[in-house]
Amino acid sequence: MPLTQDQHANEEGLLDGQLELWHTALAFMKSMALKSALDLGVADAIHHHGGAATLPQILAKAALHPSKLSCLRRLMRVLTVSGIFNIQYAENRDEVVYTLTSASHLLVGTPSLVPALNMMLHPIHVSSFFDFGKWFQKELPEGMDLFKLKHGKTMWELADQDPAYNSLLNKGMVSDSRFLMDIVLKECSDVFRGITSLVDVAGGLGGAAQTISKAFPHVKCSVMDLAHVVAEAPTGTNVEYIVGDMFDSVPPANAVFLKWVFHDWGDAECVKILKNCKRAIPSRDGGGKVIVIDMVVGDGPQNSKHKESQVMYDLFIKLINGVERDEKEWRKIIFEAGFSDYKIIPALGIRSIIEVYP
Repeated sequence: MPLTQDQHANEEGLLDGQLELWHTALAFMKSMALKSALDLGVADAIHHHGGAATLPQILAKAALHPSKLSCLRRLMRVLTVSGIFNIQYAENRDEVVYTLTSASHLLVGTPSLVPALNMMLHPIHVSSFFDFGKWFQKELPEGMDLFKLKHGKTMWELADQDPAYNSLLNKGMVSDSRFLMDIVLKECSDVFRGITSLVDVAGGLGGAAQTISKAFPHVKCSVMDLAHVVAEAPTGTNVEYIVGDMFDSVPPANAVFLKWVFHDWGDAECVKILKNCKRAIPSRDGGGKVIVIDMVVGDGPQNSKHKESQVMYDLFIKLINGVERDEKEWRKIIFEAGFSDYKIIPALGIRSIIEVYP
């Protein structure tokens, strides 16, 4: 007996529901395909051949075993559907050529986002979410985040004790800074005009501060971070490195700069950091301000990929009990810390610049 119109619509609804569940459940394969491409240097192999390469060329340049050619084709199919690479066919459709996209161009040359992606996709971070459901069912001691629950130490404790992990974090942040700060200085350089001194709080190896210093040589730039981070800082730059803890104090400067710092911490910790920043800068009339680069959930382009990336990163940063805030949540901590005003500049994709005024 043929299906009625209502039954047919119901069956389609069930299949659509199954598709949605499968699409979400298998989304991790996009991440793992990307990680494999990073590990194998697929983008470098394509770049080596002038930006367009066949499967055998990729296999040879990446030094893969010849028996893996068929599986490489399947890997590249996922990566092309995901938008990481493009695929082109010859007129006879016998030969397939893979080319770089705007995404995979960021995996070769300078700036490269490979270290930042390696940090994000490292097994130590990904595995922390395996028991996320169980985490919801437990009342845990204060300070017990997903990372510590899985690995027995906080991210910061492990970085202090494990040089390899510390290097992974530092290289990832330098990679992100080099990429983002080039855009900041091209699109939002007015944020730094009129500043005479700047301290980059929790600035890692100083990638952002070095970029600012080169663009504005008259600005005295310094970086403050913990001792184990400063110990790895480069020498021979115009940037001064200061050992310190932002929860204790912030060195005095005309402006305090914090890139992707506040999302690591809860509201109480953020208010404490902001209060220390406020003590370190002159009044607004004297040119003092805090410059924050962070996410403002709901701001920026309003397409689905943008929105999804913001909320997914908000869940990812839960790894260390962090949070990505919307404007209302930002306003709360800014005013609670005693600042008088702020301005959001949504010019950095999923992130924004927030100028905070005393």
